[in-house]
Amino acid sequence: MQVGQLKRREFITLLGGAAAAWPFAARAQPATMPVVGFLNPGFPEPSSFLVAAFREGLRELSYLDGQNIAIEYRWAKGRYDQLKMLAADLVQHQVAVIAATGGGVSAQAAKAATATIPIVFNVGEDPVKSGLVVSFNRPGGNITGVNTLSPALEPKRLGLLRELLPKATVIAVLLNPANPDADLQQRDVEVAAAALGQQLLIFNASSDTELERAFSSLVQQRADALLV
Repeated sequence: MQVGQLKRREFITLLGGAAAAWPFAARAQPATMPVVGFLNPGFPEPSSFLVAAFREGLRELSYLDGQNIAIEYRWAKGRYDQLKMLAADLVQHQVAVIAATGGGVSAQAAKAATATIPIVFNVGEDPVKSGLVVSFNRPGGNITGVNTLSPALEPKRLGLLRELLPKATVIAVLLNPANPDADLQQRDVEVAAAALGQQLLIFNASSDTELERAFSSLVQQRADALLV
């Protein structure tokens, strides 16, 4: 679902307008290009396909990195507490727009960093309830984006596992407690499991060591399937 119905033409206007609003001294330099800030809580290597899709989307709008725009990437590498600092760094670099990718945590960090630079986000949770926007039709302020409604997917993911393994007695769920959305994810999957009468084992892991322990435990407790 698009918040504020941001469309291609509006994005072009957004990016072009932000660039036009730069100080005159900066615009007077021929070599200066609008800078797009890319903010993400994860790691660049596993997210390479997302970056490729992002660049392709810009290319479809005739924005080419290194030709008529520049892209500044900021990766938190799993350290969610670093996102505010990274967002502030993008603001300091006077980017024309911030693409807050990877969920609500990036969007919240970007929103906290600036009230003037346009922000485009993608989130799974309700952006109105989380305070990102005022409403879907009129987001307000300098922020808009896309809501994938991912909480509604938890029951479907669980249902899919049940279809694949109808005799599964115990299904394990692996969550990252460092993710600000972890509590919401756990609540949604527990509600879905209760409706289906499905037994769950909840495991939390945010490091390699904790992952190893979680997998050892779910094997020892004979989990029939794993929902990540």
